[in-house]
Amino acid sequence: MMRTLSGWRRFLMLVPLLFVLAHFFSVTELHYNPRPVPNKQSKSNHLVLGPAAGQGFSNRLHCHPQGIKALNKTHFSTASTTLVDNIHFVTVFTLYNATHPDDRLSNLVTVGNTSYSKLQRSMAILNIFVNFIQAAMPRSNVIILTDPASDLSIHKNGVIIHPIQGEYSRDKLMLQRIRSYIAFLETRTDKISQNQGHIQHYIFTDSDIAVVDDIGHIFHDYPNFHLALTFRNNKEQPLNSGFIAVRGTPDGIVRAKTFLQEVLKVYRSRYMKASRMLGDQLALAWVVKSHPSFDQKKFTKAQAFLDDIGGAAVLFLPCVVYNWTPPEGAGQFHGMPLDVKVIHFKGSRKRLMLESWNFFSASSDISDMLCLILRSGRTKYDF
Repeated sequence: MMRTLSGWRRFLMLVPLLFVLAHFFSVTELHYNPRPVPNKQSKSNHLVLGPAAGQGFSNRLHCHPQGIKALNKTHFSTASTTLVDNIHFVTVFTLYNATHPDDRLSNLVTVGNTSYSKLQRSMAILNIFVNFIQAAMPRSNVIILTDPASDLSIHKNGVIIHPIQGEYSRDKLMLQRIRSYIAFLETRTDKISQNQGHIQHYIFTDSDIAVVDDIGHIFHDYPNFHLALTFRNNKEQPLNSGFIAVRGTPDGIVRAKTFLQEVLKVYRSRYMKASRMLGDQLALAWVVKSHPSFDQKKFTKAQAFLDDIGGAAVLFLPCVVYNWTPPEGAGQFHGMPLDVKVIHFKGSRKRLMLESWNFFSASSDISDMLCLILRSGRTKYDF
């Protein structure tokens, strides 16, 4: 009996030693196989490749799991802008006062072989925005609406700087954007009378989009709309203001201007607290959804439809094709459709926009570039 007890006593004395040894080996394994704890607040300074969403769907882009290679090809439009009149892309852009030179050096961000200050980053995005448009739709022009006080210059063919007076401060920029759109459309009324028989259509967009296919066909395929918006299945924010197309006929311009004036009125009366961000989209959704005959269930299906909103014939185009974004591409869009037309690098995906253009410039393969976007879009970046 005494021997048995002494045996148990020796075993119990060894138990702490076993715990120490187990801890030692686990720490040793961790040292040789580090597992970094992800920091949700940090943003990556390089592209992070992840799984490509939509791999089980036949109508989605499929990418090689070990690289940036498309396993099927996107369906590009056979229609050409020769089917329609001239198309102008219009964006609002302004430059803010540069910071102290020392701050500029400390805020440098490198993409490829080039380092960018905060100011240079904004200009780089604007230049890439123009590059994508000119690659996909070489006959179109780009009009940049800007603050007259902004020292903005861009040396590219087919680019027009159009100053419009207004309040371009950061906290009022979304509000000013609608004002600038309305002011610009007012100037087009005079242009129409001067150029009778020659129609110019307008597509108002954010400057962080990439047009990857010809979208001029919408004015030919849907001949009865005055303005077009993009929608998604999002209860609170079903409409994205980063894409608004306006038919350049006298009736189209007048009705689009009246529609935007109503959006501006709602913005001022209901959403001024969101003037820095999202206020325009909330106002846009309110104007559409408050129309008595509008059926919100139409937003649940990714199919284009036409509806009358306050006397304007509004074409609703699915975001999944005409305003595809990386976060939604990994979520409700279930990947990237083969007929995608517009990529929107909203939020912290600006680095991905530059990296995508650099990749396309080197490879000239649009499908492979789209795989780069699809596989890298889940991550937030520092640019």
